[in-house]
Amino acid sequence: MGITKKIGFSEEIIEMSEILKAFGHPARLEIVKFLINSPTCICGDIVEFLPLSQSTVSKHLSELKKAEIIKGTISGNSICYCLNESTLKKLQNYITILQTNSSSKECC
Repeated sequence: MGITKKIGFSEEIIEMSEILKAFGHPARLEIVKFLINSPTCICGDIVEFLPLSQSTVSKHLSELKKAEIIKGTISGNSICYCLNESTLKKLQNYITILQTNSSSKECC
């Protein structure tokens, strides 16, 4: 989204739109699901888990990292990934607010 298209929107809305956009691909959702179910940070296992090439998985990891959904730390020759609990908590709080506000309204 260009800078001019963000004018007039709150920082919270812009941040949430970037986070939600990062979830907009099945591979990224699978990566997050994989990390949720993993007891520790994961290095090379993600590529073996998905039916995608290493370079494609790297692009998806990059998008998730850019949206701060995951964190990566260098360990030797590889990068270990884990979920960014802070970002997931923000998303959870935002969705809770949406649910709370929508449940108080009547609809068809």
